[in-house]
Amino acid sequence: MVAPKYDALLILSFGGPEQADDVLPFLENVLRGRNIPRERMLEVAEHYYHFGGKSPINEQNRELIAGLRDELERNGPHLPIYWGNRNWHPFAADTLRKMQADGVRRALAFATSVFSSYSGCRQYLEDIERARAEVGPGAPEVEKLRTFYNHPLFIEAFSDRVRAALDKIPGAQVIFTAHSVPRAMSESSDYELQLNESCRLVAESLGIGFWKLVYQSRSGAPGQPWLEPDIGDVLRAMEPGQDVVVAPIGFISDHMEVLYDLDTEARAISEERKLRMVRAATVGVHPKFLAMIRELIRERLGECEARAIGKYGPYQDVCPAECCPAPARHASNRASSRA
Repeated sequence: MVAPKYDALLILSFGGPEQADDVLPFLENVLRGRNIPRERMLEVAEHYYHFGGKSPINEQNRELIAGLRDELERNGPHLPIYWGNRNWHPFAADTLRKMQADGVRRALAFATSVFSSYSGCRQYLEDIERARAEVGPGAPEVEKLRTFYNHPLFIEAFSDRVRAALDKIPGAQVIFTAHSVPRAMSESSDYELQLNESCRLVAESLGIGFWKLVYQSRSGAPGQPWLEPDIGDVLRAMEPGQDVVVAPIGFISDHMEVLYDLDTEARAISEERKLRMVRAATVGVHPKFLAMIRELIRERLGECEARAIGKYGPYQDVCPAECCPAPARHASNRASSRA
C-alpha cells in the first residue's frame, strides 16, 4: 500500500480575543504595519467589548474542527487535525512546533477564507512560511488547499442557509454581504469575480431573480477607495416596510464582523427604516460544508476529481508567486507600469 502523501491537516484562521484583556493586543497584531489611526482601533475594540471582549471565532473554529474530525473518522482519510491562527492564540508557529514534536512532516492546510485576495489567500501562504521559519530546520511542510468558491457542496450548503432565512420571510429581497477590501487589493485578485459568481450560483439554485452584492466592515483610511456599496447605505436607501434577507456569503462563521456589523448595526438601521430583516446563517458546520473539506483533501490525495460548477473551473491548487499581492506592492507595480 502506498503511504499517504500527507500526515496531518492544519486549520488556519484569523484568530480572536477570548477576554477583554486580549482585545487591544489582538487588534495591535491585526493592524501591525497598517496605516490605521489608533482612534479607529479603539472604535473597533468597542465592538468586542460589547460582547464581553470575546470573539466567537475561536469557539466556532473548535466546532469546525470537532465536526471535521467526526467526518474524517467516519469516512477518511484519517488525518490528525491541528489549529493555528494568524493573530491570536494558538499562533501558527506554536502549532507547527507541536506538529513537529508529534512527528508531522507534511500537512495540508485549510484556511477559513472562501475568496481570493491578499488577506484571504496570499497572506495565509505568508503565515505558513513565517511560521516555518520560526520553527526552523525540520519544520513540517504545509500546503494550502485550493479556493472553493464554486465548489458544488459550498454552494449547496450556503443555499440551504439562505433558503432557511427566506422561509421566514418569503419573497424578501436577498442582499449578499462580504468583507470590503481596498480597491487596489480587489484589482490584484479575483475577489469580486469569485464573489459575484458564488452569489449568482446560490441565487440560481434558489430561483432568485434579483439579488445584490454589498460590502461591510470597512476599516481603512477615509481617503482610500474600498469596495462599495456599504450594507448600511443600502439598507438606508430601502423603502420602509420592505423585507430583506442579509446573507453573509463572504464569511464562513458568525464571527465578530457578522455579530456586530450585521446583527447589531445593520439590524438597528433596519429597525430605524422599518425594514423586516432576517440574517441568514453562515455555512459554519453544515454537513455539506464538512463534506466539501473532506473532498478537497481527497482531491489533493488524488482520490477524486476536482469539482466546480458555473462559468469557471476548479481553482488552481498551487498559487503562482504573483497571485493576490499585497495592495502596497500592487500599487507600486501599477505606478511603475504607468510612468
